[in-house]
Amino acid sequence: MAASHFDDLFETMPIKPGKKRGRRLVLGFYGGIFSPVIVLRSVYRQIILLIVLFLWGAAVLGYYNKLPAIQALLASVSTITTIGLYVPNGGNFNTMPTGEAIHLIIIIIVAVGAGASILQGIITTIGNGDAAKILAQKRLISQLKDHIVLFGDGQVARHVAEKLNDLGLDYVVLTSDSVRYHELLTKSIFSVLVSENHPVEDLTEAGIERASTAIVAYDQDPINMLAILSTRKVRPDIRIISVINDEKLLGTAKTAGSDVTIPASLTLGNFAALAAVTKDIAGVVFSDKTGSMEIAEVSIFNKSRLIGKGLQEISRYAPIIGVVRDDRVLREVYEPNFVLKEADTLLILGNPRGLAPLEQISE
Repeated sequence: MAASHFDDLFETMPIKPGKKRGRRLVLGFYGGIFSPVIVLRSVYRQIILLIVLFLWGAAVLGYYNKLPAIQALLASVSTITTIGLYVPNGGNFNTMPTGEAIHLIIIIIVAVGAGASILQGIITTIGNGDAAKILAQKRLISQLKDHIVLFGDGQVARHVAEKLNDLGLDYVVLTSDSVRYHELLTKSIFSVLVSENHPVEDLTEAGIERASTAIVAYDQDPINMLAILSTRKVRPDIRIISVINDEKLLGTAKTAGSDVTIPASLTLGNFAALAAVTKDIAGVVFSDKTGSMEIAEVSIFNKSRLIGKGLQEISRYAPIIGVVRDDRVLREVYEPNFVLKEADTLLILGNPRGLAPLEQISE
């Protein structure tokens, strides 16, 4: 029963490292498969034109030189590609019919242009390399489930992506910055380049219908609002977390459909101001129900009266959310026989002004 409860708490579960490594191999495999497809896509019109020219040349040579169909086609390919296996009219241009000469001139000129275009297309496609990766990523994104869709181009979105990666979570980044998009492609990070005119298609490509959560973290709040509205329209049931820069728009973001709205400037401002109040400030957490709350650290020195006491005894000073010992957060802090030791660090939630008595007795 407990396991089921925690499964409900974590809607997006970390993927195993082995699976991540296997996915990178699959991405490379798909890239190898799609590379020839991409090259063919880029030059198929020129190839069709060449085939038409070969057939046209075969018809001309067959008519004027009385050649059977297969031999006429071979002669046409030889002439157009300048291999030299066949020379029209035996190489005697003086007696060559004018009609045949005109046809061959047109065919050869157009064929040379088509051949050059094919070569240029192949070189450009191979040199780019992104097209095959894009197709491979689309294939893998279509197989994701319960992943996170992250909107954003700036530093906030970058830090969110780094943390999601550290947690081992599947995510797809939607970015409107083409430079950022190619950077993500190079790093084999699932990404979609957003277009202003096709928001629903972009969300579909990111697998929004199978995602568990959307995080909206653009630097511009108007773009955030549009992303929230589009996401809510496509997936009315998805959980949306938004990072809003202007605190006056917090209510607007909630009205648009954001489930959790984080005021970036307000949270950072609180942290900076509170750092001036106490040297022990460690961070700020935000909740829609409680607003911004501070996390402070209180170290226990060798003469502290807190040594040997349990958390229940000292919790009347401030809410204790954890204890750090030997650079790790302890799990057994709520056991009856747990007591504080010298060099422990208390993690405390709440207004740092209320920590003054605790700081005094810990020194």
